[in-house]
Amino acid sequence: MAGYCHSPYAYRRHRTREVVIGDPAAGGVIIGGDHPVVMQSMITCDTMDTAECVRQTLDLVAVGCQLVRITAPTVKDAANLKNIVAELRRRGCRVPIVADIHFKPEAALEAARWVEVVRVNPGNYADSKKFAIKEYTHEQYAAELARIEEKFTPLVKLCKELGRAMRIGTNHGSLSDRIMNRFGDTPLGMVESALEFARIARKHDFHNFKFSMKSSNPKVMIECYRLLVKRLQEEGPDWNYPIHLGVTEAGEGEDGRIKSAVGIGSLLCDGLGDTIRVSLTEDSPREIEVCRDLLAQIPFLTGPGVGLEGAGPELSFDPYSYGRRGSREIAMTPSVRCGGDQPVRVVVTRATWDKVAPKISPKADVRPEAVYEDLNRLEVDPQEDFDPGSEETLITVKDGVGLPAITAFRLLAARLKKLGRRNPILLKDTLAVPAQPLEPRIALLRASIVLGALLADGIGDAVLVRGESGPGQSLRLAYNILQAVGCRSFKTDYVACPSCGRTLFNLQTVTARIKARTQHLKGVKIAIMGCIVNGPGEMADADFGYVGGAPGKINLYVGKTPIKFNIPEAEAVDRLVDLIKEHGKWREPEGQAVGDRLAE
Repeated sequence: MAGYCHSPYAYRRHRTREVVIGDPAAGGVIIGGDHPVVMQSMITCDTMDTAECVRQTLDLVAVGCQLVRITAPTVKDAANLKNIVAELRRRGCRVPIVADIHFKPEAALEAARWVEVVRVNPGNYADSKKFAIKEYTHEQYAAELARIEEKFTPLVKLCKELGRAMRIGTNHGSLSDRIMNRFGDTPLGMVESALEFARIARKHDFHNFKFSMKSSNPKVMIECYRLLVKRLQEEGPDWNYPIHLGVTEAGEGEDGRIKSAVGIGSLLCDGLGDTIRVSLTEDSPREIEVCRDLLAQIPFLTGPGVGLEGAGPELSFDPYSYGRRGSREIAMTPSVRCGGDQPVRVVVTRATWDKVAPKISPKADVRPEAVYEDLNRLEVDPQEDFDPGSEETLITVKDGVGLPAITAFRLLAARLKKLGRRNPILLKDTLAVPAQPLEPRIALLRASIVLGALLADGIGDAVLVRGESGPGQSLRLAYNILQAVGCRSFKTDYVACPSCGRTLFNLQTVTARIKARTQHLKGVKIAIMGCIVNGPGEMADADFGYVGGAPGKINLYVGKTPIKFNIPEAEAVDRLVDLIKEHGKWREPEGQAVGDRLAE
């Protein structure tokens, strides 16, 4: 049984210790325990612009943001937090402020004097990342830990003295060379990096901190948090520190919302998470709208479980290491096969097929691949004994079984594993089609959470979206979810960070400009990073990177290797296109953009 949550078949919120941020009687918050999940975001302006920082903070608070993060890249920026906080308090705003620290311990010490929370990234707080390969002896590794303790301890002591809180937040893109050489660029490396800092904090009896494990890849992010919680439980009952959830560099629009829903939503459905941030390449208040909508879906998508005594059947998947469930390859239609090593297929209802099929061009990448009503399928209630029949039969959960969809399909996969059967599985985003159409933004979140959670578990050989009532929208949503989880690639994939005070260009404008030139490049992944903090590492699985190197200057990467430096911003998109051409990934656009013909 999974050790990362109460049960993968029955929702129960993971109980964590309380972390006090500020004065709860005067606008502060308590994270963890039985307290509601806290929503947070980050302002995007220069930290030295006091007036703009105050304005953006007040805008966030006005839409319900409960924690506001501000970057402090230098001691000078950290010192100006005093003025920002003073003006906010003068205006009656008591929402706690989080200082975001990278690279400079002295900036963290200054920031701790003025704000309620200091966020540190273990990967770069005491280390400079050089992508160096080195074998560490036991003695050398111990010496490195001693050096880190020397740098981190002053902040721990100051936070304890002033009653501050801390976030120990690792990023997939910014693990230290020492961790990379010992553990690799892995979820285990992220967890161990955070635990090293936590042990230092505990050594000084400081416990007012929370953890985060962020990645731009939702599957990696899910694995990291599961492994973190498991490791904390192994460390002991008093290691139950709160968890902050987020998918970093999620991007914008539907893609950003889908990635965030897959990563954050699936973990919330397992009972994990005490505070969340949805990172979008959009104006920050939009993030809070999505946070609120996301949290509102969890009660609809969880339930009392399967009614089984004890822990339930053994899972069909390893929660800590992604692997697609093994299934037999079968024919869905005379021309389309699923299961085995085939891509996860997209199924639609007959009504959707009739409406979208006439609009599909012969070369379209977004197309229905089978009609639900025409499939040779078996629909079962996984709570009851069933005979899966031939492995040539596609199997799914029947509607109306009274289970949450995630629970039902996990149970189905577990039952098939116990029976030793490899029937391919058709996933549904809902087991009860809404009587009234859902708002598109809600349908998107629900489908992304359910299908994304199951696909991240390795379950599913085909998907059916019915919560979204629009035929064209439901088809595009299915493909977008598959792309977000890494199951299909039908369009260009973008890793785009949200803006912050470190950003060296206008992310929204530049992202739109890059998309306009490259959105036809199927299978190409482009990272758009405002600064170097998470750049090279977070771009490790991107083909190309566009990174702010200095004001008005851009560095271009192939993978995590910088290729061209200090390109004037006015020329940078053209130079990016040239780089894509040089590496044989370019093709000329033709016709209408993917999916446009399906617009309702």
